Amino acid sequence: QVQLVESGGGLVQPGGSLRLSCEVSGRTFGSTTMGWFRQSPGKEREFVAAIGGNLGITKYADSVKGRFSISRDTAKNTVYLQMNSLKPEDTAVYYCTSARMVIIAARITSPDSYDYWGQGTQVTVSS
Repeated sequence: QVQLVESGGGLVQPGGSLRLSCEVSGRTFGSTTMGWFRQSPGKEREFVAAIGGNLGITKYADSVKGRFSISRDTAKNTVYLQMNSLKPEDTAVYYCTSARMVIIAARITSPDSYDYWGQGTQVTVSS
C-alpha cells in the first residue's frame, strides 16, 4: 500500500519560511514525477511545484517561482518543498502527490496526472 505522509506545516508570519517534507512508503518513486499542490477554502486544488526525471527537472507555478524550491532525496524516498518569503495568500492545505511515471510537461500541472496523494498539511501565513 502506497502512503505519502506530509509534515512541516504550521503557522508562520509573512516573510517567514517553512520546509515541508513528504515521505513515501510502499513504492520507490525514483525518477517518477513528484509534486505539491495546495487548496484553500472555496478554491480548487492548484499546482505548486513538481520534480521528475533522471535529472530532477523542476517546474513551478508562477505565483511561487523564486520563493519556493522543490527537491528530492531518492535514498530517503522523500520530497521537500522549501517555502521562503511566505505571503498570506500562500495559506492553504498543501498536498504531496506522486505519479507512477514521468509526467510530460503539458500535463504536469493537472491533478488528474497523479496517482497517489497524501492527507495534506496546513500552512497558515498570518501576523
